[in-house]
Amino acid sequence: MLKFAANLSMMYTEHAFLDRYAAAAADGYAGVECMFPYEAPAAFVRERMDAAGVTQVLLNAPPGVAARGDRGLAAQPGRQSEFQAGIEQALAYATALACPNLHVMAGLVAPGASREAMQDCYRENLDWAAREARSAGVTVLIEPINTRDIPGYFLNRQDQAHAVVQAVNAPNLKVQMDLYHCQIVEGDVTTKLREYLPSGRVGHLQIAGVPLRQEPDRGELDYGWVFSVLRELQYSGWIGCEYRPAAGTSAGLRWLAAART
Repeated sequence: MLKFAANLSMMYTEHAFLDRYAAAAADGYAGVECMFPYEAPAAFVRERMDAAGVTQVLLNAPPGVAARGDRGLAAQPGRQSEFQAGIEQALAYATALACPNLHVMAGLVAPGASREAMQDCYRENLDWAAREARSAGVTVLIEPINTRDIPGYFLNRQDQAHAVVQAVNAPNLKVQMDLYHCQIVEGDVTTKLREYLPSGRVGHLQIAGVPLRQEPDRGELDYGWVFSVLRELQYSGWIGCEYRPAAGTSAGLRWLAAART
């Protein structure tokens, strides 16, 4: 059976953040993920998670200063100390929440920046982060993101991400394959799944309808077909539901019951 995790940064926003754990559990989710849980102390998050009886399967490392436009620091030369401090904070939360996966964002390509220098920085930072995370039993994930949602983002394609993972060659560095981003940038999602899932380098999947990033039963991507391919490939990892509900979250979950049959 496929395993779905509610993304508490995009779903259940009709509730305060800490109340979203119980709301997701009430709708039958056994797993949850979120982007940045850092406004609440980790102990408070763990209390709500345990009370709801759900598992935290993914969180993001701090992206830098979001208000200043930062979208990650991993590929930003000269900001290694900020990056390392963020990873340390993220691993503290991951440990407190028994969370196995940490998404590390690359950041934006500044005008005139050297992609070669950024690539070197990216590999070095990911190697350091993977070594730090290994002792905590955490897998570091990198995610190709489309440049419509985040213009100028450094990592956009599946082949780029897999090349980085292979170059760093850390056992706990993997790709977070978001099928919404993949469809927008590359398409050919079925072929990508058949190519990359058997490699063992995909650590997490995410889904959303394309192009509006709403429920997966809306839009151009046939998730009924996608889910059948995932069953055929015997994918056993979590599938994060990283979408913005068109109306209330619970009201839009008819697709979930169908996906579980």
